[in-house]
Amino acid sequence: MNELGFIRKNLRSKRRSLTLFEQKQAQLNVLHHLSTLAIFHTSKKIGLYLHAFGEVHTELLIKLCFQKNKKVYLPMICSMSQRLVWVKISRNQYLNRRFSHHPLGMKEPMATRGEHVSKIDLLLIPLLACDQYGTRIGMGGGYYDRTLASATHKPYRLGVAHQFQFIEHTLKRQSWDQPLDALLTPQHIYYFKR
Repeated sequence: MNELGFIRKNLRSKRRSLTLFEQKQAQLNVLHHLSTLAIFHTSKKIGLYLHAFGEVHTELLIKLCFQKNKKVYLPMICSMSQRLVWVKISRNQYLNRRFSHHPLGMKEPMATRGEHVSKIDLLLIPLLACDQYGTRIGMGGGYYDRTLASATHKPYRLGVAHQFQFIEHTLKRQSWDQPLDALLTPQHIYYFKR
C-alpha cells in the first residue's frame, strides 16, 4: 500500500471509531467557528454535505443556514459528467428527510437537475486529510476536484474536518487537485493562500 493509501485507510478507520458524543462535540465546536466567519454572514447561497462516512456532522450547520435565511444546496452526483451538481433544498425537505440513497452509500436530494457550483458563494467540503497548504485528500472519487475545476466563478472553499484530519506533513498536490481557502476543525480555523 502506498503512503496515500495508508493515510486514507488510517483516517477512514479513525473517523468511523468516533463515538456519538465525540461527533456531537465536534459539530457544536465547528458550528461555533462557522458562526464567527465573515464569509458565512455575507454568503447567500451555501453548499453543504450530508454526513455519511464519519465526517463532521452537518445537521446543526444546515439548520443554522436556514435560521439565517441562507439558501441551502446539497450535492448530487451527475452520472453523465461524474461531477457534482447542487440542489437547492427547503427547510421542509430537510426536516422530512426527502433524500434518495446513492449506490456509493450517501444520501442525495431527490431532484432531476441541480445548479453548477459557480452559483454557490460558500462551499463546505468534507475531506479525509488536509495539510498546511490547503491540499485536500477526499474519498478518492475526485468529484469535488472535477466539479471545482469546471467553475467559472469559484465559491469560497471551506473544508470541514476533525482535528486529527489536519496533518503536519505536506501532501503531494496533483495538477487536478483543487485546494481549500480555509479549514474548520473543532479546535481551529486555518486559512490558506490559494
